[in-house]
Amino acid sequence: MTTRPAPTRPVTSRLLRARWRSGPVSLALCPVVVSVTDFTATSHPQAGAIALAGLRLRRSWPRTPGALGMWLWAEVAGRRSGSVSVWRDEAALKEFVGRPDHIAVVRAHRGRGTMRAAAWEAEDFEPGAVWDRARDLLTGTTPWPQGLVRLEDA
Repeated sequence: MTTRPAPTRPVTSRLLRARWRSGPVSLALCPVVVSVTDFTATSHPQAGAIALAGLRLRRSWPRTPGALGMWLWAEVAGRRSGSVSVWRDEAALKEFVGRPDHIAVVRAHRGRGTMRAAAWEAEDFEPGAVWDRARDLLTGTTPWPQGLVRLEDA
């Protein structure tokens, strides 16, 4: 009697998303800038460390100038995590990226993974549409407009 191997199922990624965290800018139908980040850690412990750093930064979100809000997301099996953040304008996003606490996180994890990021402008902030577009990037349904950024270059 010959036994056949069990059929294999394709591995599908599962993105976990935290609840929306509001910033100090009130939600309104207005043009916004959306930023998506995707960090892939070299190890599971490193993935946990960067996710915790993201949670710490999230605590300050209600006081982050120019922020409408954000979602954190993670794909545990793939050692990936990141954010989808919504901003009043590009200047507010750049101010956050240059904040000392954000720079400290980037430097602390330099050389321990890769990161990619994309940003776009939206005429009106529609949470469902923003998340759908971000999810398409994160799941590979839509190609990223930029390549990988090595943290040692950030």
